[in-house]
Amino acid sequence: MSLADHLEEIRSNVRAGRYVNEASVSQGIVMRLLQALDWPVFDSQVVAPEFTIETRRVDFALCHPPGRPKAFIEVKNVGQTEGADRQLFEYAFHTGVPLAVLTDGQEWHFYLPAEQGHYEERRVYKLDILERDVQESVQRLTRYLEYRALCSGSAIEAAKRDFQDVTRERLVGETLPNAWRKLIEEQDDLLAELLSDKVESLCGYKPSPDAVGNFLRAQFTTTSFPLGPKQPQPPRPLPKPGAPASLGFRLNGQDYSGRSARDVMIQVFEEPSSRDSTFLERFAARPKHGRSRRFIARKRPELYPGRTDLEEYSHQLRSGWWVGTNYSKASIEQIIKMACEVAGITFGRDLTVNLGG
Repeated sequence: MSLADHLEEIRSNVRAGRYVNEASVSQGIVMRLLQALDWPVFDSQVVAPEFTIETRRVDFALCHPPGRPKAFIEVKNVGQTEGADRQLFEYAFHTGVPLAVLTDGQEWHFYLPAEQGHYEERRVYKLDILERDVQESVQRLTRYLEYRALCSGSAIEAAKRDFQDVTRERLVGETLPNAWRKLIEEQDDLLAELLSDKVESLCGYKPSPDAVGNFLRAQFTTTSFPLGPKQPQPPRPLPKPGAPASLGFRLNGQDYSGRSARDVMIQVFEEPSSRDSTFLERFAARPKHGRSRRFIARKRPELYPGRTDLEEYSHQLRSGWWVGTNYSKASIEQIIKMACEVAGITFGRDLTVNLGG
């Protein structure tokens, strides 16, 4: 019989409730599958039952060379694996065994005890032979437990590669909510541009950057997406006493008025560049502006690469440089903060802004 044939019969028996205790699981499932995976199950130095570790015992030790465990298998009654991983890990740690398997016959949990994390995080794979199709069960059991693969070390290497994939997926899953939050909070220009273009394609009107920004913030506060715990944000700089009450900014005690938030941003660029001829070039050299945009550029088309329809949202500074203006107030504040960093100005102390409500 092939391994697939054995699995088909075992699946039927599990559904019929024919494995009533650990002994029946060990003999009727584990030993049967190990033999189908080419293990010499009647050689107790290779497939060692009740392997002793000081005063404790593990149900099976798969050994190579004989007497030296390469993997431990702990067997439980069907549905009774909860909490058994701790005991199994203690066995594996004590002897330095690289692979640990916990099974009730139906579920097979494959662990790499030497990796980092909690017990559950060190699980490479969980195989449920009733939930997975037979061929996938065949592939996984062969990948991790086939006799020659485990003896040669290739099974352990395969498990390590799979563990890296599992770890990567877990980290991605944990990070996605925070990444989504940051895209909305920072009003990422690509996200805002995609949304703006879609609105225009549906109704024929392009929304203002502020309208897009307000909409994204509203989605952030009402979304049902599992965002997880909100990360603490650094406190906003307190305005310098006497900061402009009307639209504009105060730089080193001198007030500058503006007609709009964009006008304020333009003036903020003009002031440092009038004092330092290298300011704009140093700002342009910053490696990160927008995702697909340059906040300032020597040539107008460089502001919005590939988007000639957006070139009207720009302004030429007195120096000849161009600055993009298709930004929300939140984005404008971030751009001004970046300009302050380049100019050596402390935002919130040397320069305070009022961009309007």
